[in-house]
Amino acid sequence: MLFLSMLQYAWVAVRPLVLARAAALGRPALLAVITLLSVCAQAARAEEAPVADAPLIASGELGDRFGFHGQSTWVWQAKPAFNAPYSGDNSLTPGRATSYSFSTTLDLGMRLWKGGEFHFNPEVVMGKAFSDLHGLGGPTNGELAKVTGTDPTLYRARVFMRQTWGLGGDTEKVDADFNQFADVVDKRRVVLTVGNLPVLDVFDAVEHAHDPRTQFLNWSFMTHPSFDYPADARGYSWGVALEYIDSELGWAVRAGRFLQPVESNGLPLDTRFLKHYGDMLELEKSYTLFGQEGKVRLLGWRNLARMGRFDDAIALGQATGAAPDLSQVRREHAKVGVGLSFEQKVGENLGLFTRLNWSDDKTETYAFTEAGRNVSFGGLLKGTSWRRPNDVLGAAFSLNMLGPDHRAYLAAGGSGAFLGDGALNYGHERILEVFYSFQPVKGITLSPDFQLIQNPGYNRDRGPAKFFGIRAHAEF
Repeated sequence: MLFLSMLQYAWVAVRPLVLARAAALGRPALLAVITLLSVCAQAARAEEAPVADAPLIASGELGDRFGFHGQSTWVWQAKPAFNAPYSGDNSLTPGRATSYSFSTTLDLGMRLWKGGEFHFNPEVVMGKAFSDLHGLGGPTNGELAKVTGTDPTLYRARVFMRQTWGLGGDTEKVDADFNQFADVVDKRRVVLTVGNLPVLDVFDAVEHAHDPRTQFLNWSFMTHPSFDYPADARGYSWGVALEYIDSELGWAVRAGRFLQPVESNGLPLDTRFLKHYGDMLELEKSYTLFGQEGKVRLLGWRNLARMGRFDDAIALGQATGAAPDLSQVRREHAKVGVGLSFEQKVGENLGLFTRLNWSDDKTETYAFTEAGRNVSFGGLLKGTSWRRPNDVLGAAFSLNMLGPDHRAYLAAGGSGAFLGDGALNYGHERILEVFYSFQPVKGITLSPDFQLIQNPGYNRDRGPAKFFGIRAHAEF
């Protein structure tokens, strides 16, 4: 039965690739929907099957040896035309346009020994971004960071090991989840994670604004927008993270080092682990405010890579009479930043979050999006009060900003990884996102989404831009 289950789940993961390759080109969105419905049907059948409750795992016991999870997410968005008197090579096109993304992921997990586990995630993605992801400081769909085109792409998303060492004292339960076994662990523990995974699996894990597959879609709410965290073009990297967690006192400390891409927002990673890297250190403190649980996190980061400085590119452009070009001035540089985040529960059904973050913003964006400073806040409200306890209403606002060197570079006609209108009448980019998620059946959520972006690409001469979308998500 175990072998048959593995085959069944593996088929769920690769079915989109098989269907898409067999179908004629030009219908990727339709195929994505068909595949998503297939995954939903599989998940629904799994829910109907009688399964005995898993026993609580005693501390120190091995428990279930294997773990299997899967997800599939489809996002479709439409953008009406907006006003733009001029556009550049990296602008958000002002005409009407549509965008979509599709992903399906499988988690194959195995317990290795006491406290040790291994996870492997094959993933299939496909999609089409607005303007090839250009023209916004906060792109509208976090799933599109993984997409390379309208043809389905199968790749390894994660392969990592996690080791937990208990330090004694009381215990607490850890629920089973994607890339996580159910367990009972010491409240004081050390956790080591090594392998290929996203930095955001470990750092800045704000409960109410972290996952574009189930929460806010815009990149501005995935993490601190100015946190240029090390990652390849799909958002993954190789690295190591060490955590000390003391739930009794409400403290956690995390440190990590991960590989940078060879080039800005490129897919190949630079394997010179001691030469080019991204370091991060995070302090976390749990607290109680008026009887309600909350957390505050302070995150600092430092990236070292061969990057171009904005002021060097401007100086070279002025000397040659050409538009400034970061690719002509790349040298060894460090980029530093800091972020402060809060999450706060208000009763049983409302969760709020706030992020404040800053980077020096003197060098080109290397792995995430183009933002130098940011303030964001919002919350998620469960539908218990209107008798829909599994529904979620989300609303959030983000104010994205650039540093003075970054502004001057774009105003002089330069282009970055995502931005470049040819000129710049600078204004802070303002993003409002509202979504509503509901469950037509257990294990499946549908989420209408709306985003309003003022000063897209930090340019007062363009916009505002509106985005209407729908997300379908299934998991088992």
